[in-house]
Amino acid sequence: MALLDKVKMACRVTTTAFDTELTDLISAAFADMGVTDIKPDVLMEENITPLVQRAVTTYCRMNFGQPDDYDRLKTSYDEQKAQLLMSGDYTDWGVI
Repeated sequence: MALLDKVKMACRVTTTAFDTELTDLISAAFADMGVTDIKPDVLMEENITPLVQRAVTTYCRMNFGQPDDYDRLKTSYDEQKAQLLMSGDYTDWGVI
């Protein structure tokens, strides 16, 4: 299943009317993680891992429409991003 389809499912979207907005949010999620020390190669859709996929999905849910649980989603996304930053699989920190 494509990432867009997974994000649409998470956002409870069943139409193609929001595909452009959701695609833009997916790109924004990758860009947001990209300004950290997360390796660029793990932020490419063809290399996406379940942890990165979950962070992207959370980012999209947090920024799509006006969710009632924005604060909870923001906290969750920040924690997911922090966990990625602590892993040697997602950063180059272990290489000196």
